[in-house]
Amino acid sequence: MEFIVYILFSETKNRYYTGFTANLEERIIRYNHKSKDFTANVNDCKVLYIEKHDTKQQASHREAQIKSWKSKIKILELISK
Repeated sequence: MEFIVYILFSETKNRYYTGFTANLEERIIRYNHKSKDFTANVNDCKVLYIEKHDTKQQASHREAQIKSWKSKIKILELISK
């Protein structure tokens, strides 16, 4: 099974969100229609970046790495590559 690390952006909140999933399409639908957390009250999340990984462990590690940056500048650098 393939796992995807992704970065979303919400214009309404002017924020980035990093996560991972095995089904990106389903995850985006949930964010834009049924979420209670990051995307609560917005439906404008757009995928700006994806990375594919072979295992859940690899994807989880990469997600944690990106989240640890806590820097929009580093996220924008990653997205622009």
